Amino acid sequence: MAHGHHHEHTDIDWAEMAPLLESQAELFTSLYERAMAWLTDKQTEPGLIVDAGSGPGVVACLMAEAFPGARVVAVDGSEPLLERARARADRLGVGDRFGTIAGELPGVLDELDYPADLLWASRSLHHLGDQRAALAAFADRLAPGGTLAIMEGGLPARFLPRDIGIGRPGLQARLDALEEEWFAEMRADLPGAVAEAEDWPALMTAAGLRPTGTRTFMLDLPAPAKDRARAYVAATLARLRDGFGDRLDTTDRATLDRLLDPDDKASVHHRPDVFVLAAHTVHTAVHAM
Repeated sequence: MAHGHHHEHTDIDWAEMAPLLESQAELFTSLYERAMAWLTDKQTEPGLIVDAGSGPGVVACLMAEAFPGARVVAVDGSEPLLERARARADRLGVGDRFGTIAGELPGVLDELDYPADLLWASRSLHHLGDQRAALAAFADRLAPGGTLAIMEGGLPARFLPRDIGIGRPGLQARLDALEEEWFAEMRADLPGAVAEAEDWPALMTAAGLRPTGTRTFMLDLPAPAKDRARAYVAATLARLRDGFGDRLDTTDRATLDRLLDPDDKASVHHRPDVFVLAAHTVHTAVHAM
């Protein structure tokens, strides 16, 4: 969906979400690779890359592969996710130039040994109460000429046609509306939450950076979806069904129950019209020399 995170309450158990986060990032690898190629065109070979809010390290490892001369540091508040990141880096043969730092953003960035040439924040900024202050902190950790790249926004993912032949048409649009409510509550409950118009280039400018571009990258896995995509769709819909609780009306809950029942031919496990279509937006800015 639009924001990529779902939970029954607005607090999030990242360790519990680790398998879903990892499988989602793996499924979205081609999207991230195109984003990396775009950044490669904009950034000379960096010495230090920081993934701020790295999760299980899938993208951090892609960066290590895209920039073979760089040291990559994955930063996250969840040590279990960083354990997965280190294990992945070792499996891929980049562990010798891959490090991790556990702690809460943005203050934990003070533990970096030297400024970052590329600081990447993929859907982590919106989990910080004061996004304007966080961007200023990110900017402070950039080397002169360094790039800040944030992935925020885009479009809600789509997995199914508007009318799937069961329940009421427009199921995913209604789920989007529920997620927007959840997202607003999550933001409001964050420590030091500040309402902010999400004009990311303007906010980056206010942080003393010079915006250098915005680009949206698409993941297009057409129907009939492969097994890995179906598993991701099923896991995502299950979290929505379980997380939204009584907010779901009875018809939509019954539809989700059928979509998630492996024994039902109308489920996402079997139906031929399952796809994954998503669009994520990246905004970049540079530290003035």
